[in-house]
Amino acid sequence: MKSLRPVLLALSTLLAVVTTRATTVIPPSFDELVGQAEVIFEGTVTDVKSQWVGEGGQRHIVSFVTLKVEDAIKGTPGATYTVRMLGGTVGDETMKVSDSPEFKVGDRDILFVEHNGTQFIPLVGIMHGRFRLERDRATGKDLVKTNKGQAVTDLDALGKDDHEGAASRGNATQNPNIAAAAVDAGSFKSAIRARLAANTQ
Repeated sequence: MKSLRPVLLALSTLLAVVTTRATTVIPPSFDELVGQAEVIFEGTVTDVKSQWVGEGGQRHIVSFVTLKVEDAIKGTPGATYTVRMLGGTVGDETMKVSDSPEFKVGDRDILFVEHNGTQFIPLVGIMHGRFRLERDRATGKDLVKTNKGQAVTDLDALGKDDHEGAASRGNATQNPNIAAAAVDAGSFKSAIRARLAANTQ
């Protein structure tokens, strides 16, 4: 598989802008994730399709990630929800956006979505707006992890220092000999709803 080599200046400029914005994004705090998202939901990826769109210098690849909505937390995503993202693979041509999350069928996530259809990666804080769910065999609970697969242990640590490091570090910084417990999906969603309720008061 070969990487897409844009031959037109306009597309090259677009990719340069996308890469810069993605790599310099400021990790959002938990409050910012909840407040900025237009739609928040838990869902399972059922389909991922990529295609060429646009003409001439504006021609580029976009991917449509469709999820079955398991739990609508904010907004009205409906029974299914499709996220439109810049980048993807069509045939042997690939366009990648730096730090963009990659989805595959079967992935289970909690997504914080904003400006879907108009923003190149319509998640709050790009990769920071995607939280993966992974079943813990010992407890049977779904644990919340970052896009990079690190366990979320302290919601108040999100957005401080480094999103990924703070997420996995959590309360362990207080006592390095005690491993911080990962947040489960039920507690995570309850915290989101509690913050939403507080914001409406």
